[in-house]
Amino acid sequence: MDKTQQAPVETSAAAQPTAAQPGPGKGQTSITCTRGLSEWLTNQNLSVAFTSYQSGRLYLMGSGEGGKVHFHERYFARAMGLWSDSQRLLLSTIFQLWRFENVLKPGEVTEEGYDRLYVPRHAQTTGDLDIHEINVLPDGRIIFVNTAYSCLSLLSAVHSFKPYWKPKFISRLAREDRCHLNGLAMLKGKPSVVTAICRSDVVNGWRDRRAEGGCLIDVGSGEIITEKLSMPHSPRWYNGKLWVLNSGTGYLGKVDPASGAFEPVVFCPGFLRGLQFYKGFAFVGLSLPRDGSFSGLQLDDEIKKRDAEPWCGLQIINLKSGDVVHWVRFEGEVTELFDVAILPGVRRPASIGFMTNEIRETITIEDA
Repeated sequence: MDKTQQAPVETSAAAQPTAAQPGPGKGQTSITCTRGLSEWLTNQNLSVAFTSYQSGRLYLMGSGEGGKVHFHERYFARAMGLWSDSQRLLLSTIFQLWRFENVLKPGEVTEEGYDRLYVPRHAQTTGDLDIHEINVLPDGRIIFVNTAYSCLSLLSAVHSFKPYWKPKFISRLAREDRCHLNGLAMLKGKPSVVTAICRSDVVNGWRDRRAEGGCLIDVGSGEIITEKLSMPHSPRWYNGKLWVLNSGTGYLGKVDPASGAFEPVVFCPGFLRGLQFYKGFAFVGLSLPRDGSFSGLQLDDEIKKRDAEPWCGLQIINLKSGDVVHWVRFEGEVTELFDVAILPGVRRPASIGFMTNEIRETITIEDA
């Protein structure tokens, strides 16, 4: 990986494919970021995880030595949905849902300076469900957005999935990606709101409704809150407000659950996907618009109006001012980011891969 930089960057654990999965492309990627990002992460006492399904990367970003930002990467074919509570990671891939566990004790640090070491302990084989987002119910069950079948689902001990909920307008479960259900907002431990590109009930019908018709749907009542968005993603409740990425326009904003009105708050120059909040800051993933799904949207006009170029990267936004206080930008092979997770209380995380002896020799013993 190239290390072209605007601020000091260090990388480790070059991505390696598993024997059963195709490897990443041979192109190079440069990472640039704002000066002071490493110090900011240290002061906030957090690290950030994010995925890139197009290049099959799981990135863990933390503080490095000498003020550098440390990026640790692993390869997983079509890495997409991501969830974490700082001790555990959940990751959806092309046909599996992985669970990683931190094996380090509190205060323990490896020789390389890692204070979290995430080891893949369990993989649930689901088949290709195009899992977009993941969360965990209070009883520990994993719930996920089953985009291929247009529903929310639970894991099954025997089958690919157990249906949990589907929109009223979906007449039956079929592997047809009818409305492109893609995002899930939790409230008080329960599924609250989902996003869909439209209310289509035919195979791949959402592709004809990318510019308008984007839906926020209340899970409890099944009613549509609004269908006036453009390719919405990543709904989230934060400080009593319902936030969403109106991705087809490039805006992060809030939705009034009563009226369905969308209030744009911040424009980001890219196709937005992946959103988390932490102590008054929003962490937003950006992707380059591509031919097909991301092209021909209002986003193109918004970027052109600002005489700008689209981004692939991560922007950290101060919600009080609306300013981008820090950013990370990818240029080269990596052109899309997918999901974002916050790792509170973590300084420098790492994970274990599959292609070296590392996975065979990392053995830990639970206390008796």
